[in-house]
Parts: sequence; C-alpha cells; structure tokens
Amino acid sequence: MFDAIIIGIFVIAVAGVGYEAIDLLPPEVLVQVTNIEAVRFIIAGFGAIVGLALGLTAQTTYHRVEARVRRQPVEVILTRAVGLLLGLLLANLILAPIFFFPIPQGFSFVKPTFAILASVMFSFLGVSLADTHGRTFLRLINPDSIESLLVAEGTLKPASSKVLDTSCIIDGRIEELLKTGFIEGQIIIPQFVLQELQLLADSSNDRKRTRGRRGLDILNQMQGRYPDRIVVNSEDYEDINTVDAKLVRFALELNGILLTNDYNLSKVANLQKVPVLNVNDLARSLRPIYLPGDTLEIKVIRPGKEPDQGVGYLEDGTMVVVEESHKHIGSEIRAVVTSALQTSAGRMIFAKLEDWEKGNGEKKVSSKKNLTTNS
Repeated sequence: MFDAIIIGIFVIAVAGVGYEAIDLLPPEVLVQVTNIEAVRFIIAGFGAIVGLALGLTAQTTYHRVEARVRRQPVEVILTRAVGLLLGLLLANLILAPIFFFPIPQGFSFVKPTFAILASVMFSFLGVSLADTHGRTFLRLINPDSIESLLVAEGTLKPASSKVLDTSCIIDGRIEELLKTGFIEGQIIIPQFVLQELQLLADSSNDRKRTRGRRGLDILNQMQGRYPDRIVVNSEDYEDINTVDAKLVRFALELNGILLTNDYNLSKVANLQKVPVLNVNDLARSLRPIYLPGDTLEIKVIRPGKEPDQGVGYLEDGTMVVVEESHKHIGSEIRAVVTSALQTSAGRMIFAKLEDWEKGNGEKKVSSKKNLTTNS
C-alpha cells in the first residue's frame, strides 16, 4: 500500500507540473496553439509516464535504504542521529555571521550554495565522529548501566526476529522449543503463511486437511501462551508466486532468521545469505552420542539380518543392532556399544549384550534343557 502511495504521489506531481508547464511558454507561441487544453493533457500524460518511472525508482531506493537501516543496530542509529543533529547545529552557528556580510550584485547565489555545502560537510563530519566515538557517548548517557556498557563495547546484540514457515508450524516442535526458552526474540508469522495453512485446512484431501488444521491449532495455542511474542505480519508480495520465495524475501527485508524444517528452503535461503534455523538439524545435533564401551537400555523388537541379531530403536529413532540378542526379542536388555555407522538414511549403532545379560540368557537356556531332561 505504501509503495502505491509513493508512486501515486510522483505520478500526480509530475503530471500536474506538465499540465501547468504550458503557461510558461512565450505568449507568441501560445497564440499559435489552437487547442491549449489538448496540449495540456498530452504534456500531463507524458509527465505521468515520467512520474511513474521516478516513482518506481524512489520506491526501489526506499526499500534499499529501509533494509540497510533495519540491519543497523539501534545504538548505531541513535549515535548517528545525534551526530547528524550536532553537525547541522554547528554548521548553522558558523554560517550565521556569514549571512550578514554584503554580497555584490549578481552573486546572490553564493550564500545558499555555501550554506548547502557547509551543512552537508558538517553533517558528514558529525556522522563520522559518531561512528568513531559513539560507544563513549552511550556510556555518558547511562554510565551505571551494565547493559549500556555492553552495548557500547559491542558485546550485547539485540535478539533477531524469527520467521516461521508452514512446515515448521505443522511439525509442532516449535511450540516445545518455545516452552524451553531456547528460542528468543519475536516470532513472526507472515499473512501468506496463514493463507497457505487455511488452504490446506480447506483442502478436499484428508491428509492435507488434517495437516492444515493441526497447524492452525498449534498457532492458536502458541498465541494463547505467548501473546506478546507471536506477531502476525500482513506484508505480502504480489509479484512473487511461491510461498517459499516470499518467505526468503520477507526474512531478508526484515533482517530476521528463517525458522523451518524444509531442507530445500534452507538451501535456497542460505544461497541468498538469509540466516536459517532448521529444526531437523537441531534435533539431530541433540541426539545422544554413544561411544564404544557405553551402555544403553533398549527393547529388542525384531530379529536382525543375521540369525543371532536383534534390532531395537532409541527414542530418537536410531536403529540399534545387538549381537546375540535373538532370544531376547520382546524384552528390554542392557547392551554395550561396539561401533556406530552414519548412513544417508540415518545413524545405526552396533552393540553386544552386556556380560550379565548374556549370562542370564545362557542360564535360562540351560535351565530349560534341564527341565526337558528331567521330564
């Protein structure tokens, strides 16, 4: 909406200038024009085209400046603003006596030209000094604040906002992460992500409808628990068709972090220099690490490829192959890790029965043989 206002202002302004510009022509030229109103509208139309081009240029420049300002820390913006004001104030104090000097006839342009140049020069000087000594300035504002001291030294950084995508919302683990407190900063859900969830919830496909309703339910729960952190943003991009491309552009303009569990979206975002937090990567990094010699408790649920092997699974889905555990299928055992293998399908752990488990198994077998003999 704001982009349309910028372009509209330029179109109307330049078209209006073109409409009134015909009055600046000499009277002898105006006499030769038979239909002045038609010429006015022609010039106004040409001015509207020029205004459209200028408006598009201004719009692009505005977005670039806005994105750059958003990437700047708050303390840098504050100190630069103060430096700019001090530079302009100093320029005006220096220029005040100069305006009282008499200027020869025909050199009236000297004063405004000198004022503009001096203002630009002192403004640039003020901003440069602010960049150099801004940290000292922040200390002077509140010298007793530890936060001000850390910000002044550049140690303390503001928490970046997190942008949620559809797959991450439907997955549901983001709610658990928020409960733990490991995710900080504002959680932003773009309007086009909500629209995608609504389309899924209204789908005729049962699976898609279930996923969409699950995502909407999770969002409602999160907003109920964290009303101050969950923010829905109405920004949309009509010139972009796919939701993934919109998410990358939104995170880039916001200078935020994209929170997802979509592998392909993570790769595209990384190529465009957008920071990404992948929930799947986090889950993999939090898996317990078992080294050879470590013991673990596991339930053997099925036989392995070899005759004496048994297979079980850890809570995170890691498959564990235990040697000589075929006879323990359906029961929980203690095993000693012998090695681990990382494959494209995931991680596998190889283990063997702990000595006392192995001994118990042998005793049970021997007792069964004794019973058979006695009978």
